[in-house]
Amino acid sequence: MTPIQTNNDRMRDAAGLARFIHSQPTMMSRLGSVAAHGPPGAWIGAGFLRNAVWDALTGRDPDATPPTDLDVVYYDVADASAARDAAARARLEAAAPGLPWEVTNQARMHDRHGHAPYQDLADALAHWPETATAIAARLGPGGVEILAPHGLADLLSLIARPTPAYRARPAAMLARVAAKGWAARWPALQVLAR
Repeated sequence: MTPIQTNNDRMRDAAGLARFIHSQPTMMSRLGSVAAHGPPGAWIGAGFLRNAVWDALTGRDPDATPPTDLDVVYYDVADASAARDAAARARLEAAAPGLPWEVTNQARMHDRHGHAPYQDLADALAHWPETATAIAARLGPGGVEILAPHGLADLLSLIARPTPAYRARPAAMLARVAAKGWAARWPALQVLAR
């Protein structure tokens, strides 16, 4: 594993990832917007973390490439309507305009992917395509919190690997890696089909 160096701190675990995020003003601003204007209990996941960490691991400025989306996720079975997501997105766009906010209640996403209903947000994240993408962060009462149902090893080691939910169909993950141009952006990336 190649740890990220930030303020003489080595990132090896969730606490180190939280310190890294805390050291990034742009990331903290976005987490603050979600805490103040997003749905209760919302997190930011996917490329928000993966791209920043992989950029830092490879010596790139995490702010150099603007995000194509900011995946705000939460879990609420009481109101899983798309209208609620749209209202939350509108609040975020008003509070932090010009950013590609996406808001999705994961309580209804199992239908889209043909899975059994997810039990909670961690279960929903566990069903995302890659282990290094199935990670989210939020600004909680004690600071930056990390949710990583498959751990952080692949994220911190520059590995794209399918989650157990996608191991039987690795072509879906491989197609995402190719479509998003990850090998060109991060030449040191290891892509593992299993």
